[in-house]
Amino acid sequence: MTQEPQDDQSRPISRWAPPTDAPNVPSAGQSSRDGLGEDERDTAEVPLPGMPGRPVAPAPAGDTVPLPPSAPPPGASLPGFDGPPPPLSAAPTGSSPRRRVPGPIWALAAAVAFLLGVLGGYAGGVLEDQDDMSSLAGGGLEPGSIETDAPLNADDASIVKVAATLLPSTVQIFAEYQGVKDAATGSGFVFDRNGHVVTNNHVVANAAKAKGRIEVVDHKGRRYKADVVGRSAVYDLAVLDVPEIKELDPASLGSTSRLRIGEGVVAIGSPLGLSSTVTSGIVSALQRPVSTGQTEDDTSYINAVQTDAAINPGNSGGPLVNLVGQVIGVNSAIATAGGGEGGESGSIGVGFAIPIDQVKVTAAQILKTGKATYPIVGASVDVQAGDHRGALISVVEAGSPAAAGGLKDGDRVTKVGDVTVTDGIGMIVAIRAHQPGETVEFTVMRNGARQELKIKLDAQTENLA
Repeated sequence: MTQEPQDDQSRPISRWAPPTDAPNVPSAGQSSRDGLGEDERDTAEVPLPGMPGRPVAPAPAGDTVPLPPSAPPPGASLPGFDGPPPPLSAAPTGSSPRRRVPGPIWALAAAVAFLLGVLGGYAGGVLEDQDDMSSLAGGGLEPGSIETDAPLNADDASIVKVAATLLPSTVQIFAEYQGVKDAATGSGFVFDRNGHVVTNNHVVANAAKAKGRIEVVDHKGRRYKADVVGRSAVYDLAVLDVPEIKELDPASLGSTSRLRIGEGVVAIGSPLGLSSTVTSGIVSALQRPVSTGQTEDDTSYINAVQTDAAINPGNSGGPLVNLVGQVIGVNSAIATAGGGEGGESGSIGVGFAIPIDQVKVTAAQILKTGKATYPIVGASVDVQAGDHRGALISVVEAGSPAAAGGLKDGDRVTKVGDVTVTDGIGMIVAIRAHQPGETVEFTVMRNGARQELKIKLDAQTENLA
């Protein structure tokens, strides 16, 4: 059961969105998934050896979870201004008076400066996308296979146009669950021009382990057989190979780092089995630490985009899209306030999506090696501490990056990089906002004194069947 910190120290429950007909539907307030069975995954770091996963029911204080990591943190801050320029010195006595520049020339100069600023900003954004895609191309994505250009003009954007553009790139997913055909359902989207589809791991995990049949259905109702290229329980992502859908245009991939709270978004998928469903809302929050899963083997930690766009069972794996038609997240979990008698709770306006920046990195790793890699520090953190005074470190493994960086048992980590953390889950998610090999500064409180430690993140590769 996922919980997340609040200023009033209350914690809403988040859970995976399961299929309506999936067996073993959890009771109100429990975490559930789209026909998900318990997943097998490497537990060296999330959890690290001896590190329990996030339990469904609150555990006694002192339970710990080792630390792992995710994608570049969304929401870069805007640069500030240095203040007004110094006053001009007075002209020397006897000097000739300055000539006044006609108003129209000033207006023209201002217009040119504005245009250059706009073009410079646009060029910077394009170069950032190109650099991002180039680095990913070397890690598993073929150059030119990914679409990043916004398909819609911001001045003429609308939900109608977003739906018309993205529905052909969105698919419904049916997966075998415990031997029953089509018992698990979810959503996904065409990721590249090579016939690959991205969805949630929990949608296909049971079928993947049992070698069961997985099929995708496009917006015209055509069915295609799909094979799992690879999957990540840590990030709850899976990549499917569907060669026959190469004729479908891939969805354009945006950047989570450019998201702003309050901007409009659209969720697309197949809630409750209703294919090609579109709902709209806004970005409610960024960098929201969310953990989900029912056992230590299927707990995932997400540096989530929170939205009030309606997300329900069956939406899992579908795209969350901005108003210029770019995917900015993968819909994965919902918060619930309890379901009705004999039923399940649906959307209450609190949904969570995996940031697309992390999706691009993890998908590239899977396409290159069939496996996903995530960063670790080699320490265990208390995920039950509820005082919100930082992440309490319980155990630092000998010889680990954490030990080499000076982290000690009993330390309280209050910041990872420039991200403030108030509890263990927040720290895990903040670490996953980076990549293996990065050196990250940790702000630590030790015996009442503040210290800054630099820790180089190590890598751990998942080994899923």
